[in-house]
Amino acid sequence: MHTMTTLTSRRLAKAPAPSAAPARTLTAAYAGDETRWHAVQQRDKAADGHFWYSVRSTGVYCKPSCAARPALRKNVAFHDSCGAAEAAGFRPCLRCKPDQPPLEERQAQAVEQACRLIEQADSAPDLATLAQAVGISRYHFHRIFKAHTGLTPKAYADARRAQRVRSKLPGSASVTEAMYDAGFNSSGRFYEQSTEQLGMKPSAYRSGGGGERIRFAVAQCWLGALLVAATAKGICAVTLGDDPEALVRELQDRFPKAELVGGDADFERMLAQVLGAIEDPARGIDLPLDVRGTAFQQRVWQALRSVPPGVTLTYSELAGRVGNPGAVRAVASACANNDIALLIPCHRIVRLDGSFSGYRWGVERKQALLDKERAAKP
Repeated sequence: MHTMTTLTSRRLAKAPAPSAAPARTLTAAYAGDETRWHAVQQRDKAADGHFWYSVRSTGVYCKPSCAARPALRKNVAFHDSCGAAEAAGFRPCLRCKPDQPPLEERQAQAVEQACRLIEQADSAPDLATLAQAVGISRYHFHRIFKAHTGLTPKAYADARRAQRVRSKLPGSASVTEAMYDAGFNSSGRFYEQSTEQLGMKPSAYRSGGGGERIRFAVAQCWLGALLVAATAKGICAVTLGDDPEALVRELQDRFPKAELVGGDADFERMLAQVLGAIEDPARGIDLPLDVRGTAFQQRVWQALRSVPPGVTLTYSELAGRVGNPGAVRAVASACANNDIALLIPCHRIVRLDGSFSGYRWGVERKQALLDKERAAKP
C-alpha cells in the first residue's frame, strides 16, 4: 500500500447537522419565546443557527449553546438572525462567536489550511509555524489536527514526502535526486523510512519493482476471478474482478519491472487457504501479509483484521477503535486504499445508517460477502 489521499482535494468532515429534520421544521420548533428560553437554559446545540439571543446587561448576543454564565430572563431578547441582533445594538459574544461558523467547521478549515501549507512547502513546516499560520496554540492545533486526519502534523508531512518520492522516483536521474526533490534533507532519514513507505528498496521502486520477485496465481471462486500475489515477506495483493487477465495486467502495472512468477507448492497451499476462507467465512485464516502504508493506515488495517465474519462496523466505530473518533474521513481513505481484499476485510465497514458505501471490487460483491458471512454465523 503506497498511496495517501490528499486531504485538501476534498472537504474535511464538518460538524453533523443538528438533526435529520428539515431546517424549516426545526426553525418552527423554536418559534416561541418560551421554547427559545428553554433551549438557552439547556444550552441546546440543536437550536444553534435557528435563533440568537441578546443580553441587555452585557450588550452582547450569543448562540443558544453559549457556555457563558446564564443571564436573567428579564435581560434576554431573541433574534432571528445575527444581523437583527446587531441592528438592535448588540455585539457578538467573544466566547461563542455567534457570527462565525460552528467551532467544528472552523477547526476543519484550520486543519485544511495546514494541510495545504504542508503540501505546498518545499520542506515540512514545524508545528509552531503551522499553529501560528492558522492562529491556534501549538498544543490545541496538534490535538485537532490529529482528531480530523488521524495523523499528527509530522506524520502527515512524512506521508506527503513519501508520496512525492513515489511520484518522482520513476523519472529521476537517481534516487538521490528524487530524495532531495521530495523534501528530504538527510539521506540517512530517507533510507531509514524508505522500505516501510515504498514496500521495497528505493532503487527497486524507481525501476518499477526491478529485482523484486513476486509470486502470483489467479483462480476462480464464487465471487469471480481472484488474484493472490506475494513477496518473500507475505501476501501483497488479493484482488477480485470479472476478467483474470485484467487482474494480472493491474499487477504488472504496479510492478512493471518486477519478476512475476507462478506460485510454487508453498504458494499453492497459501492460495488454497485464501479460497477456503472465501468458501467458509467461519474458517479462521492467519497468513503473513506484506502491506505498506502510513502509521495510521496500518492501525486501521490491523483493526479491520480484528472484525469477525458476519459483523459490521460503521466508519465512526472503526475510527473509535483506532483511537481517533473524529478521523472518519481518514479511516474511509485507509479502507479505500486497501489492496488486500478479504484478508483485510474492509467489506465489513458500512455507513452510519447500515447502507453500503463504495467497494473497490464492487458493491455487489460486498453485499454477497456479508450475506454469506451472516449465513455462516452459528
